[in-house]
Amino acid sequence: MRLLLPLLALCATPLIAQQAQPDMRLSARPLHANAIVPQARNFSAAPQPVRITGVAVNIKVVDQAATTSFVIKLHNPGRVMAEAEMLLPVPMGCVIGRFDFDGVGAEPSAVLLPVVEARRIYDDIVRRYKDPAIMQFSGLSLVRTSVFPVPAGGNQEIRFSYDHVLAANAARIDYELPRSEALSYQIPWAIHATLNSTRPIATTYSPSHELVTERKTDNVVCVNVTEKSRLDPGPFRLSYLVSGDGIAASLFAYPDPKVGGGYFLMIAGLPPTPAANRPRMAREVTIVLDRSGSMAGDKWKQARAAAQQVIAGLAEDEYFNVIAYSDQVDSLFAAPMPRTEANEAAARRFLSNLRPAGGTNIHDAPVEALRQKPVANSLPMVLFLTDGLPTIGNTGEKSIRELAVAHNPHARRVFTFGVGVDVNAPLLEAISDTTRGSPTFVLPGEDVEVKVGDVARRLHGPMMASPSLALPRDATGAVRVTEVLPKALPDLFEGEQLVLLGKYSGETPLEFKLKGDCAGTEREFKFTFALDSATTRNSFVPRLWAGRRVGILVDAIRQAGADQPLGTQPAMAAYKELIDEIVRLSTEFGILTEYTAFLALEGTDLSKTADVQAAAWNNLRSRGQQQRTGNAGVSQSANNDEMKKQYRENKRNEWMDDKLSRVSVGQVQQLNDLAFFSRKGRWIDSRLLDKAADLKPAREITVGSEEYRKLVEKLENQGRASCVSLEGEILLMVDGEVVLIKPVKD
Repeated sequence: MRLLLPLLALCATPLIAQQAQPDMRLSARPLHANAIVPQARNFSAAPQPVRITGVAVNIKVVDQAATTSFVIKLHNPGRVMAEAEMLLPVPMGCVIGRFDFDGVGAEPSAVLLPVVEARRIYDDIVRRYKDPAIMQFSGLSLVRTSVFPVPAGGNQEIRFSYDHVLAANAARIDYELPRSEALSYQIPWAIHATLNSTRPIATTYSPSHELVTERKTDNVVCVNVTEKSRLDPGPFRLSYLVSGDGIAASLFAYPDPKVGGGYFLMIAGLPPTPAANRPRMAREVTIVLDRSGSMAGDKWKQARAAAQQVIAGLAEDEYFNVIAYSDQVDSLFAAPMPRTEANEAAARRFLSNLRPAGGTNIHDAPVEALRQKPVANSLPMVLFLTDGLPTIGNTGEKSIRELAVAHNPHARRVFTFGVGVDVNAPLLEAISDTTRGSPTFVLPGEDVEVKVGDVARRLHGPMMASPSLALPRDATGAVRVTEVLPKALPDLFEGEQLVLLGKYSGETPLEFKLKGDCAGTEREFKFTFALDSATTRNSFVPRLWAGRRVGILVDAIRQAGADQPLGTQPAMAAYKELIDEIVRLSTEFGILTEYTAFLALEGTDLSKTADVQAAAWNNLRSRGQQQRTGNAGVSQSANNDEMKKQYRENKRNEWMDDKLSRVSVGQVQQLNDLAFFSRKGRWIDSRLLDKAADLKPAREITVGSEEYRKLVEKLENQGRASCVSLEGEILLMVDGEVVLIKPVKD
């Protein structure tokens, strides 16, 4: 109750002093010719409508009380002053805190419309502008403003804020900012949030946008949406977990009868700072540097500087070694040594005396690094750097890959770095994957020192090594959680989080046990999660699981191409089950890769299963298996590693192509928990794709009709209102019935 009091007091407070009381006549007044909806688009009958040029959002959260402040920038391209009003879909239960704008005009005012009145406005926009996009906000309240002027050829800045109480789920607080799902929406949103909590904040998480997080104190965390994520479509979702005794964890659940329960996403965060009496786990780092002739010049200078930077960043009780290789292998020390001034100086002398020359003996270098006897009570890891293919000694990809298992008796974590594109990308990816490490690719023009330094900083402060998870079981002992990703949990470092995805069965609470080595002490944490908050609004959960699953299946096919002679034609039958599952997941969830992008093409008939499978196999064989180096090899491994670790949605279906540029697919739209494919001007529910050509809808519903209004209300109750927001015809399955939604004819 204590958290609610400030907001309840705010409800009784009038708008800030410099603005007038809201004009209640706004709710009944007809829409202005220039209607601005920042989350979606302009709805305008004017020949030169006022345009939105940018949106900045500042969010302040104190426990469960949130204040969301907007700065909305407008531009009038016309030669005369234009008037406009703003419509802002907002969460239910919010309170207007502020509204004003620049320039001279009538006193600003705004009114908060309840859901029923908001829906009337939405319906009015659909009828007037014949545009159903606004209906994705059905079920939300609406703020409607007074008319304000925008000078001819000039700009206007609107400032607005609202307050509301956030939902809490045990140790997790959830925030959501309504925004358009449309891929065509191209207005950048700069979003900043400051989180204040009376309890320490363990971790933050967004399934919708990429974040940069800055911890001010244990109880204050700031997050910013990265510049490249400012155009990501859909609502901005942000959750944070408060710390308890040890690791904090929470669970998002999505119910799905088809899997006998549903999908889950478990997020776990470590305490913000180690307690004074908590022992710290030391690191033992072996840096393995390629000094073959191809490394000469800036690459070698950067690699040498990166090694020195890593060593300098170690604590005095942490250990290191340096191994350099070309056609032979040279070690600084016979075994890892503590980071002292004398040993650090020895490393500098060792590195300065080395000169790039000779071939690349990738086989023997990791053998030398992995066979070292580890330092007790430390986390042993290898930073392995190369810029080329193996040319000396054992050059077979399979045998080098198997080193990570067969010649790694001390379970060293191997973090690989591929410098440039003349590397065997699947090999570096596999070595890391099998050792709880991760691959990093330094693309042409990027700085080796920066990339290595970024990874080294991430590996600061190991908190839990070799974690394992005991899965929930029912009364008979049967496992209730299946297809958990990742299979092998990564080590957890200070400031990191664990994002685990899988399927669950039943409806009773799920109990997990997380074990791990905490500085030589085995610790166990138990978490029990009720499933009564499972909702289809958590549509990101099955989609993220499917994305990771596709990445793992693609990786299996790529790795099977090791040492395969070029030009060979392996039989598709050996991979049929993998290909079937990749195509099924890609279609059902609207998740496309470079191998399945053809599914979005107009000419692809998904009812012809054999043809679809053959096309997918051709791409996976010719690209995935045979292109292992060069731009194409590196880009595929980078894309695949991203998918296998996916923690946020990729609604634009973006990936890096063989020119190392980002590309996307616009013919597929992920809306709520469904996916739609564009076919000849019609959007088709992915559940109907294999029979869409011959399918006759049970009903045809015209946008804006009474029947349409009832359909939107039904979809709203299912959390699927966005499904009617697409332009053009929509073929959709609702409660087992196939309906065709048709736009209003001009």
